[in-house]
Order: sequence, then C-alpha cells, then structure tokens
Amino acid sequence: MKKIAIIGSTLYRDKMERLQLKYNNDGIECRLPRFDDHTGDELSICQHNRLMIEWADEIHVFWDQRSMGTVFDFGMAFALRKKIVIEYLEEKTIGNVMRKYEQASRV
Repeated sequence: MKKIAIIGSTLYRDKMERLQLKYNNDGIECRLPRFDDHTGDELSICQHNRLMIEWADEIHVFWDQRSMGTVFDFGMAFALRKKIVIEYLEEKTIGNVMRKYEQASRV
C-alpha cells in the first residue's frame, strides 16, 4: 500500500484534511503533520514530522511560501531523497510583486 505524508502550512489545514480523506477513501494510507495548535513543543513537532516523513513513500506539499516549518520539513524530505508532489504553492508572494513591479517600472 502506498504511504503518503502531507506537509504544509497550517493555513491550508482544511485542504490537507480533505486530501487525506480522499486518499484514505481510495485505500492509500496518508498522514498529516502536527499543526501550530498542537500542544507539544517545537522539538516534539519536528520529531513527529520527521518520523512521518521517514515512514512515507512520498511527500505531498502545501506551502504559503512563508512557513519556515514547511521549509524545514521539505529539507528533511530532500535529505531522505523522498519523492515530492506539490499540491499547492501560494502565488501571491513579495517575490512575485517585485518581479511584476520590475517589469512595470521599465515602461
């Protein structure tokens, strides 16, 4: 059975939970990260997420392009050479504003 771990920003918790439900209904085992409202400390959250990433065959990512926790989890997945699937990347970032303004300011 395929095993999927979802990592991502708490902002997208509802989307991640819906995807987990879909995968579970399809017979795919799927786990979610610890979210910001978890009662454990920062280290226990990172340890939980590391164990989840080690367990999984592939990692699915939701990222707002701001969450350092998601960057940290992605780094663990990268180091463990896990397959990555990007589910959602927020496009509204200051980097994109700068690129668009750069183009507009040349006019």
